[in-house]
Amino acid sequence: MIKVIIIEDEIPARNKLKRFISELKEPVEIAAEIDTIEEAVAFLRKSTVDLIFSDIELLDGNAFEIYDQVSVSSPIIFTTAYDQFWMNAFESNGIEYLLKPFSQERFQKAWDKFLLLRNSASEQNEVLIKLQQMLNNGHTEKKYKKRFTVSSHHGIYFVNTEDITFFEAEEGIVFAFDTTGKKHLLNESTLKEIENQLNPSDFFRINRSEIVQKIHVERIERYNKNTLSIQIKGQKIHLMASQSNTASFRKWIEE
Repeated sequence: MIKVIIIEDEIPARNKLKRFISELKEPVEIAAEIDTIEEAVAFLRKSTVDLIFSDIELLDGNAFEIYDQVSVSSPIIFTTAYDQFWMNAFESNGIEYLLKPFSQERFQKAWDKFLLLRNSASEQNEVLIKLQQMLNNGHTEKKYKKRFTVSSHHGIYFVNTEDITFFEAEEGIVFAFDTTGKKHLLNESTLKEIENQLNPSDFFRINRSEIVQKIHVERIERYNKNTLSIQIKGQKIHLMASQSNTASFRKWIEE
């Protein structure tokens, strides 16, 4: 039995999804029907499912707030009437992006993709890892980026990865900060693309917009009950780890 949840605040859209799900060949259990961020966070903190169907604009805000507050390993099929969120969607466990109104045929293609990923992984929490392996054409040995290219008015120059203290995304633009405190505008388009080029033993994404390098983390302090404040060498500002990443960050930093 495949266990799913539906996060959707429009009743007609929810009913359409339920109808499409009922027509699938595979047995599916709809574990919950949710229409708010608060309810979704509460459910996902205590339960796991095989797949999430998620609208983006909900009654109480943007659905990406859910995945900032709680870490989920389940793949997500996003369903929305807006096309500007596709980049964020694929940075949040998204495997498909269905633009409303979508047909049964389009829904079936998204479902088939989920089944392919699910069946190709030995365990469900390996789904996203398997997807990355498929995108990398099955390469098992990954080479990590040693330097990044920066374009300026005077030409192109390079910043060595080992000299970067942290990466930061601002309104879709990614910057690298080096050990001298200098800020560099990178040619790479998204933080997710950069994250995929970094050694996870050395770099950690502490929140939606920042990635830090372990050797340049000077000090960590508890900011509140579930949030850490991170001091980077050579930086006056403190970075904040999101609540959902605090536990995994603590484990990573101590390895």
